[in-house]
Amino acid sequence: MLVPFSSLPSHARVWIYQSSRVFSAIEKEEISAGLNTFLSNWATHGTPLNTAFEIRYNQFIVIGLDEEVKGASGCSIDASVHMVQSLEMKYKLELLDKMNVCYRTADQICYTPLKEFRKLAKTPKVTPDTIVFNNLVVDKAEYESHWEVPAYDSWHARFIK
Repeated sequence: MLVPFSSLPSHARVWIYQSSRVFSAIEKEEISAGLNTFLSNWATHGTPLNTAFEIRYNQFIVIGLDEEVKGASGCSIDASVHMVQSLEMKYKLELLDKMNVCYRTADQICYTPLKEFRKLAKTPKVTPDTIVFNNLVVDKAEYESHWEVPAYDSWHARFIK
């Protein structure tokens, strides 16, 4: 069952997929429609899941699941990954590559390979105060409080000079 993201409890599990580029307005509309369809029918062993999603900054897909109602099985998680893979293919973008980092500059969100981020972290372009996106958060509470944070307050800190 698809619910508004705001109605998910703070303990709801989240998955964050960062895109290698910003979605166009048409892509965002189509991706939202596809997520609506998929999540409205997402189930585990025939039991509907209590789910939600949001698209942040036209570049991040955030899927939430209230596991207290019903948790996802391996097969249902596989189905969600296949859905995300289909978005990658259809729109020619990366969503599943965890070896990339997003961080904020004054006027944009930058997407860069982790190897390049490590190099940038040794320059004034990325500092301890640079806002990074910590996609390793596991639940809605962490997402709301520790997803968009200064690098010094994230796993990214290990790369800062």
